[in-house]
Amino acid sequence: MRVLLIYPLFPKSFWSFEKTLSLVDKKALLPPLGLVTVAAILPQEWEFRLIDRNIESVPESDWEWAELVILSGMIVQKEDMLNLVYEAHRRGKKVAVGGPFATSVPEEVQVSGADYLILDEGEITLPMFIEAIERGEESGVFRATEKPAVTETPVPRYDLLKFPAYDNMSVQFSRGCPFQCEFCDIIVLYGRKPRTKTPTQLIGELERLYELGWRGNVFMVDDNFIGNKRNVKLLLAELQGWVAEKNYPFSFSTEASVDLAQDHELMDMMIACNFNSVFLGIETPDEDSLKVTKKFQNTRDSLSDAIDTMSEKGLRIMAGFIIGFDGEKSGAGDRITRFVEKTNIPIALFSMLQALPNTALWHRLEKEGRLIQGKAGTGNQTSLMNYIPTRPIEDIAQEYIEAFCNIYDPEKYLDRTFRHFMSMNIRPKEGGSGSSSLKLSWVDIRALSILAWRQGMVRNTRWNFWIYLFRIAIKNPQVLKRYVTATAFIEHFEEYRQIVRGQIESQLAVHLREHPTVVKRVEAPAEQVSAKTA
Repeated sequence: MRVLLIYPLFPKSFWSFEKTLSLVDKKALLPPLGLVTVAAILPQEWEFRLIDRNIESVPESDWEWAELVILSGMIVQKEDMLNLVYEAHRRGKKVAVGGPFATSVPEEVQVSGADYLILDEGEITLPMFIEAIERGEESGVFRATEKPAVTETPVPRYDLLKFPAYDNMSVQFSRGCPFQCEFCDIIVLYGRKPRTKTPTQLIGELERLYELGWRGNVFMVDDNFIGNKRNVKLLLAELQGWVAEKNYPFSFSTEASVDLAQDHELMDMMIACNFNSVFLGIETPDEDSLKVTKKFQNTRDSLSDAIDTMSEKGLRIMAGFIIGFDGEKSGAGDRITRFVEKTNIPIALFSMLQALPNTALWHRLEKEGRLIQGKAGTGNQTSLMNYIPTRPIEDIAQEYIEAFCNIYDPEKYLDRTFRHFMSMNIRPKEGGSGSSSLKLSWVDIRALSILAWRQGMVRNTRWNFWIYLFRIAIKNPQVLKRYVTATAFIEHFEEYRQIVRGQIESQLAVHLREHPTVVKRVEAPAEQVSAKTA
């Protein structure tokens, strides 16, 4: 079987970073880990080619070569995925589709004409698909009734990737999250019991990346890396020796819940393994909204103290924020902006709340008749809310636009990025290069020159750019390279904040024309009022 694996195109989004990545000759932030894992599970006597549409187009010769096309992607990639189904069929090719989008809303993929739907997790459903192919079946839907152990998941086929195109490589240690956030689809897809690989298994994947020549950033794609703290500590205990033996070839980043700040041993182990950044789901500084959305883990301790603790350890903080929760009071955008400035978080993913398919939020709003028909969640930051909120949608949208543009004002971004890195206390790793290395390639030098011209000469940041750069170099040189990298992200946000403004304002105008009679205010459900006063 000759299989063409295609990863659909992402629209321009918060995470696309085109202008930042172009500084270092990269085309995409992350590779399609799901598809290279699929390739490892399928029979290895099959032949595989992989095309990531985010770095290249599909050559006609690959279409001709393929006997089967396999697609996988997220809801934000929906448009290109459905178009690829059409393009494959136009060339007479069978198409199999899987991944988070297809699993969440299989009916949309079926309507597109996909021949095979390989849903849920591939460790269970891919063998079903293989058996169907061997029986000569021309179509089928393959679903699992349980969650697989990931201890038998093979090493992904990293050899199929074009390494030079990516800024990070990806590995996965666990699936699932123990919490119950109402808006989150992770617990719908992967469950609330975190399942982990063995330390030997995960280090084997890193060893494969090392053998293939990868050096640099590795993103642990776990939606909550510390969901099973016991197993994470077992991994880190072994990983520490491996990275030291290899002279720190990788730096790591991941996603975690804010209770990471309570476990100093765990943070110290992460730092010793060369973890240098973590993404946190903060969502909002409003405790009432956190209770409404059932993110109780963020209400137990001070969020700002937790962020300070982690950044002082040496972890660069990225965080997610959402506006539009039920019962939210006016001024939520300003409160988020003030929180981001107070805690010096450089990169704050900020979105209007979306009801994603089959989440608890989706089902509740559907029951209350508040979902806007024909408008599914997109997972993109340029999308208007897809339900009727408890305060006027135009107020929420305007607060969102102003807060987003304020957070990513170049001067404010540079100021808090400087403060963030100055707060870090990092000791150099003995004998290792690590993330603090000051070695610069010609690509690095060129990127630094472009930043120096744009931020240090052309823009209003010109004075602070040089002052901050020299202060970091003198007072905290261990973070210098990481600081410069962080300053480069504003090259993306300088443009993207204008895209957010333009698209949200345009969608809002259309929404108000199409729904002139929609009641602008609805009362928060009684159970949420009770949650707020509990």
